[in-house]
Amino acid sequence: MDPIAPLSKVGEWGPNALIIAAGLLGVGFGFVLERAGFGNARTLAGQWYGYNFAVLRVMFTAIVVAMVGLFGLWYLGVVDLSAVYVNDTFLWPQIVGGVIFGIGFGVGQYCPGTAVVACATGKIDAITFMGGFFVGLIAFFFSYDTIAPFYASSSMGRVMLHEWLGVPAGVVVLAVVVVALGAFGLTHVIDRRFALKRGTS
Repeated sequence: MDPIAPLSKVGEWGPNALIIAAGLLGVGFGFVLERAGFGNARTLAGQWYGYNFAVLRVMFTAIVVAMVGLFGLWYLGVVDLSAVYVNDTFLWPQIVGGVIFGIGFGVGQYCPGTAVVACATGKIDAITFMGGFFVGLIAFFFSYDTIAPFYASSSMGRVMLHEWLGVPAGVVVLAVVVVALGAFGLTHVIDRRFALKRGTS
């Protein structure tokens, strides 16, 4: 898979150009994350303690915009969804990986992307977090032969959520949009109540 697959499909890109473009996009993404405050563990911890839902809103917004845009282009016949790269599903390994990732996020308050951004600004907690990240990578490398059977188990191939559920793609798109709007509304209510409590305390 190309580092920046969408761009590589609309023009001729050599390997060096792809690497440079991917690097520039990465720097730009990191800059935006830092400016949005996502390089600060307190901002990220706000999800768990109910005082800052910026990450939830940003992630839901990104998901909904990308999903609706892609679905809309497919519906108009501009994009062939079968040509869009989707990671193969390995159900149980990915569930276990998600649980491990979630625990790490809850304990360290960073994901790999935000940790790199925080490291760039010299935050000691993020540097420590990245140290643990690399220890985990090394442990995975040396234990791969042992866990390989589980790692490759429960393969479902390339499967989309609407295919798995047996419903039209538009139903899933609508459901995700409704859930996102509900999350936005609920978190704004929580924000107002939290602000009122702080104002009266």
